[in-house]
Amino acid sequence: MDEALRKSGEAVRRKVLGDDYVDRAISGADGFSAPFQDVLNEYCWGAAWTDEGLDLKQRSLLNLGMLAALNRMHEFGIHFRGAIRNGLTDDELRAALVQIAVYCGIPAGVEAFRVARSIRDEMRQKGEF
Repeated sequence: MDEALRKSGEAVRRKVLGDDYVDRAISGADGFSAPFQDVLNEYCWGAAWTDEGLDLKQRSLLNLGMLAALNRMHEFGIHFRGAIRNGLTDDELRAALVQIAVYCGIPAGVEAFRVARSIRDEMRQKGEF
């Protein structure tokens, strides 16, 4: 394991998803799943999110499109919140969701807008939005 990459990946993960989310994920891991948290931090967040080829907003947009196309709506919601944290505007997010509907199909777009509304409402209630 590349410890520096794991640490930098965890730092980006915390920036995008928030300390509460990452703390719950790591503390909720047991002996069986804890090594997977290291893989997520090193590989997903370290290798894929820390290089300088794309900024965090661009990465968030890519993730939203891919997760919608794969029908991974739980993860879509997590990354929708992250996209807001990364500074994507309502106009940018709306445009992305319309494009998702066009390229992934209207049912995917309907579900993406449903999840987005739920996340926005939750963030508004918590004063995060």
